[in-house]
Amino acid sequence: MLKDKASKISIIGAGFVGSTTAYALMLEGLASEIVIVDINKDKAEAEAMDLAHGAAFVKAVNVMAGEYSDTEDSDIVIITAGIGQKPGETRLDIINKNLAVFKQIVPEIVKYSPNAILLVVSNPVDILTYITYKLSGLPENRVIGSGTVLDTSRFKSMLSDHFEIDARNIHTYIIGEHGDSEIAAWSLTNIAGMSAEDYCQKTCERCDGNFKFTIPEKVKNAAYDIINKKGYTNYAVALAIRRIVEAILRDENSILTVSSLFRGQYDVEDVYLAIPTIVNRDGAHKILEVPLSDEEKNKLTESAEILKSHLKDAKLQ
Repeated sequence: MLKDKASKISIIGAGFVGSTTAYALMLEGLASEIVIVDINKDKAEAEAMDLAHGAAFVKAVNVMAGEYSDTEDSDIVIITAGIGQKPGETRLDIINKNLAVFKQIVPEIVKYSPNAILLVVSNPVDILTYITYKLSGLPENRVIGSGTVLDTSRFKSMLSDHFEIDARNIHTYIIGEHGDSEIAAWSLTNIAGMSAEDYCQKTCERCDGNFKFTIPEKVKNAAYDIINKKGYTNYAVALAIRRIVEAILRDENSILTVSSLFRGQYDVEDVYLAIPTIVNRDGAHKILEVPLSDEEKNKLTESAEILKSHLKDAKLQ
């Protein structure tokens, strides 16, 4: 555990998420080399130059724009490319648009980095991670999605505001789809060893319990709110990606709600969903079948069925 070594990370897509991710990784000093690839070569070159000009302020790193051939022997390839979510669109509205993009980029990634871990961030992330898994031919543990790592942080942030305590002292998860059917796992939520209800009753003294309904709705709609106001999201998702990359490269055995391939857990088969997963240098090392309430299990099954129905409609061949 906690193994630091020189690492090469490639980012496919130099848009708002890709460029901010490169910045977050550079600040953390996680890579000795960062390669940015984008169909808009001028954009990729400009982002790489802008980042490289800060070399005097961070740990030594070579940031460059390049072709797929320049990504050769990457440890991790982060896929942020694709058709972005527009105001009024759901994440599932853009499946077939991005499928065509992924059919072009995934074979190129695997051609040059067959031993890499692929981290999919583009939305709808669970479906595109499954598509990447099928297109790549890589082992399932080495194809993971960013899942609900960001949603979980949003959940903790909003509970932190509500209870007026440090978000890092709130232990909870958003599970299932990174999208409209995501689930707030209240049965796993605890603050100082107390359930959210117990903590509320003993310390809050000002809420009526409606937070259990209002906060998950705010979490679910957070991206839509941000997109409606500024057109995109980038900062928090880049931090979520940085956290996943850190757990992989440093072989941390951290538990994160990445999107992983279900193989019978909770009686769900052959679909990528977010669930607490041990993440280390192998990628998604092990899905944890955590004890959920019956209601949460049912919602997880419903979330899986929604994603499967969309995958069925997608033209994978």
